[in-house]
Amino acid sequence: MMAKKWQFKPHDPKIATHLQEVLGIDPIFCQLLAQRGITTYEAAKAYFRPNIADLHDPFLMKDMNNAVVRLQQAIHNQENILIYGDYDVDGTTSVAMMYEFLNDHHAGLDYYIPDRYKEGYGISMQGIDYAKQNNVQLIIAIDCGINAVKQIAHASTLGIDFIICDHHLPASELPKAVAVLDPTRSDCDYPYKKLSGCGVAFKLMQGFLQHNQLPTSALNRALDLLVVSIACDIMPMTGENRILAHFGLKQLNRQPRSGFRALIHVLGREFPFSISDVVFGIGPSINAAGRLADARLAVRLLLAKDKKVALHLAQELKFKNDKRKDFEREITKEAINQVEHQENWQQLPAIVVYEPSWHKGVIGIVASKLVDRYHRPSIVLTLSNEQVVGSARSIRGIDVHEAIDKCSEWLVNFGGHQHAAGLTLLPEHLVHFRKQFENIIQQQIQQQQLDTTPIQHIDAPLDFEQITPSFLNILKQFAPFGPQNRRPVFASKGVRDAGRTKVLKGNHLSLDVQQKGALRMKGIGFGLGDVYNDLQQPSFEMCYVIEEDTWKGRQRTRLRAKDIRG
Repeated sequence: MMAKKWQFKPHDPKIATHLQEVLGIDPIFCQLLAQRGITTYEAAKAYFRPNIADLHDPFLMKDMNNAVVRLQQAIHNQENILIYGDYDVDGTTSVAMMYEFLNDHHAGLDYYIPDRYKEGYGISMQGIDYAKQNNVQLIIAIDCGINAVKQIAHASTLGIDFIICDHHLPASELPKAVAVLDPTRSDCDYPYKKLSGCGVAFKLMQGFLQHNQLPTSALNRALDLLVVSIACDIMPMTGENRILAHFGLKQLNRQPRSGFRALIHVLGREFPFSISDVVFGIGPSINAAGRLADARLAVRLLLAKDKKVALHLAQELKFKNDKRKDFEREITKEAINQVEHQENWQQLPAIVVYEPSWHKGVIGIVASKLVDRYHRPSIVLTLSNEQVVGSARSIRGIDVHEAIDKCSEWLVNFGGHQHAAGLTLLPEHLVHFRKQFENIIQQQIQQQQLDTTPIQHIDAPLDFEQITPSFLNILKQFAPFGPQNRRPVFASKGVRDAGRTKVLKGNHLSLDVQQKGALRMKGIGFGLGDVYNDLQQPSFEMCYVIEEDTWKGRQRTRLRAKDIRG
């Protein structure tokens, strides 16, 4: 395990003092609020008390009126509508949400999700052919379509219109669809730019109800799908996302749809679910459908009304996910072995591994695991249809997409962004690509004088004696947690082993710790087994998050250690 550099997050003490005066809460919470950009009483009130009434008017989004009018026309004329989505969690929840919503208003509905391996990401020509064969006049594309210029032009020649609900960055040319709903469009004045694909589709539903003066209570049943999309697509937990996630978690925990209830049951998990539980519990199982089989299996589960049907589908998804875990575990082991059998592997600027037999559906996950282990940009490659295909993941400060772009002479194609990318190349170009990629990453590190030591960000110092019931009650109100609103990380000095700390299977730590005269605290340190000997010293420092763990129906407070040092 690589040693981490601890870094306390800055904050403006004047803002924290002002918040303490107007809110009258523990100064540590005012510091946390200031770090999150909250500077006034009104902003703090909105943060602690999310309100569905604070959602923006959907008609502020460019093309919303065009979209609603075209959807209204399709329903009035009894046209066939195809809902087209991506094969990941955001895409499958979007398809289920829109299908369920429109099913109340229209009979001629169908949905389509492309095959990950045969068709790839986005709008495919096969999908448009399917629409033509089934006499579809309108396609609503969700979580994809923003760059499908050629495909949508082709659909137009066949008499098929498109409404796009996407959240990915558009290229210079937008497709000629009836409506392109995407808050990241440069000409879109919608106030919140970070919606998930499912979130953009939700705004279309909201606009449709507003236009027809129908009660917006019909949107409530979509909230559990929406929170799963926001959480699993790792969207910022700010603005509208935080409001929707707050109410979505309530819906998921109080009145989950049959599919979610069945899935949570077969996974052996317990309510209540947090954002983290959604990401690591529900998300991988839904994703497994598209990774190893047919993503429509996930949509069928999310739409299931019958409990027995839902249970059967959930068991099938769990089987797929267990299989995915086996692939992932084996490939990760082989990849680590490949890296550490190279001469001077510790000096590599980047990790590039290749094995023709690896499963294409899990190489992105394996790349992320290699980044966690080595803190280097990592590319995992395999063979598919006689071409080498790969997934890349990066670290803070290194633009992996830019690096791959500079190697484009060796590539068939590539795409992605600063932190993650996909690429395809011919086998005979692999050696050249690898050498050039490593050189470019080395140059980036040197040019930026980049310190590749992983950083552990810490919000505030804390003593165990401060962790009281009232403290925990306010801390809970910082949830839901996610990007740009992470669970606060605290650091404590003078911590000692209270006697029952042990190393668990998988190199995890079961913690039993104490500080000064405070009560003993239980905790877990995932992957921290290597620091067990440091705990035998008279005292040590620990940084951690505080969370509630549900075990056999009982909730308990525990510390989840992020790092420990002597």
